[in-house]
Amino acid sequence: MILRICLAALIWSLSAAAQWIDYPTPDVPRLPNGKVNLAAPVPKAADGKPDLSGLWQRARGTARQRTGGAGLAMGPNLADFMRPGETIPPMLPAAEALYKERQSNFMADRPSSRCLPHGIPDQMLIGVPLKIVQNRGVTFILYEEFARFRQIFTDGRPHPPVANPAWLGYSIGKWDGDWFVVDTRGFNDRSWLDDSGRPHTEALHTIERFRRTDFGHMDIEVTIDDPGAYTKPWSFPMKFEFLADTEMIEDVCDNERDSTHSVGK
Repeated sequence: MILRICLAALIWSLSAAAQWIDYPTPDVPRLPNGKVNLAAPVPKAADGKPDLSGLWQRARGTARQRTGGAGLAMGPNLADFMRPGETIPPMLPAAEALYKERQSNFMADRPSSRCLPHGIPDQMLIGVPLKIVQNRGVTFILYEEFARFRQIFTDGRPHPPVANPAWLGYSIGKWDGDWFVVDTRGFNDRSWLDDSGRPHTEALHTIERFRRTDFGHMDIEVTIDDPGAYTKPWSFPMKFEFLADTEMIEDVCDNERDSTHSVGK
């Protein structure tokens, strides 16, 4: 299990280098030297709204690297994303007990170690590429890791009754000026909020706000509200960068044998 945790951390850190690198992205602004002009204006969709479409990855350096027991490199911790002077609110007793249990075994039972999905916001914290496909009525977010996807409905529908809580919940979106606001409910309680083992309940409600600041940069602000696990809501920012002249690769998790595939055996 410990070997798999170390391999996962290495794979995440090398993700960008593992992409297809020989095909130029079409229809992107370029400088005279042929490089993508990341500072070019924000592209617009057919309806005049900012177009968020493209391949994105969390910017490096937005959170510090932690180590766990025996010096193991650990994945992202939400505490490292908080604004200066702000902290994550206290957990309620049951959530605190579960968190301490996960910490005591160095997060060995994390869902991804058993090929189960990351949730929200953990899926965006880990630094693996994601692709946004913005269409009329629905926007898709495709996650490279484990080939996961989300549908964000923008056709005016409300949240449906939750018959089957989901790993990534059920999302509806709308525009607030230049911000694309994604409201997600209907989570199951099996995912972790981050790799440190922060839990949540099925009462989890997230608000994600996406704003493309120029062609190559995007701000994301996430608000977490879970009255079943935390004393109050909180929010934190992230920055993403456009990945050009590359593409996502297939990432299939094959239970406990996945680590051998990852190192090319």
